[in-house]
Amino acid sequence: MIVDEKGRPAEVEQAVPPLSERQKAEAEDRTSVAVLAVHEAIRKDGDEELGRPVAALAWSGFAAGLSMGFSFLGQAILANYLPQAKWAPLLTNFGYSFGFVMAIVGRQQLFTENTLTAIIPLLAKRNLSTLLAVLKLWAVVLAANLLGAGAFAWAIEKMPILKAEFTAPLMEVAANASSVTAESALLRGIFAGWLIAMVVWMNAATDSSRISIIIMFTYLIGLAGLTHIVAGTVEVMYLVANGTKTWLDVIGNYMLPTLAGNILGGVALVSALNHAQVIAGARKASAI
Repeated sequence: MIVDEKGRPAEVEQAVPPLSERQKAEAEDRTSVAVLAVHEAIRKDGDEELGRPVAALAWSGFAAGLSMGFSFLGQAILANYLPQAKWAPLLTNFGYSFGFVMAIVGRQQLFTENTLTAIIPLLAKRNLSTLLAVLKLWAVVLAANLLGAGAFAWAIEKMPILKAEFTAPLMEVAANASSVTAESALLRGIFAGWLIAMVVWMNAATDSSRISIIIMFTYLIGLAGLTHIVAGTVEVMYLVANGTKTWLDVIGNYMLPTLAGNILGGVALVSALNHAQVIAGARKASAI
């Protein structure tokens, strides 16, 4: 250890070779995006979403609900062509990502994304007008998502769209989704809401690999059997459409606890915690 004249550890200046302007630019490009920049990007997106007309939110939310139907259909199609083997879910659950890729990359309004996007502006401003705007956004987008999800489920059950051979795998996927208890739906919904909100956060931090991030996290949701209010609604509403389940059963045992879990996971575990780290960092920087 090198010490100074008073015996204290001395700072040693490291020899760093001089960099060209090009090398400095390359180093800057390779530096991770600051968390404050990610937070600000999401806040701006949130402000924009909160200012959109109700009709635009509703149509975008309805489109997202329809798109999420392809998560249900994708799993069933893959299951139809794969053997009944223990490893089969490792492949069939890639189908669960289809609807999420369509909705998120297509910039359609998905309720579970808004547990982060809309909440960050609220945490930043903390006023009544922003709270009312968030509640309006949530109500419109959630209703539109569920309407689109229900319409997709009704269409593939009541209309001659799919081959008859897909009926059995559709029933199997839907039955597996609806087999959870209300308590399990709540707890699994917390983790699903956490993961979807993290997809939004991570996509704001990168200009590339967005599709791979969406696939990776939503594949994990499907593989783990976690519950998602929109994707899951397509599955359980398919059972209502064919008379296997009642409205009361799917709303009370699946939809309401899943919705509560998704909100808790997205708001508490991602929005609040990530906002807190940004505020803490900003306070430390201002104190220096």
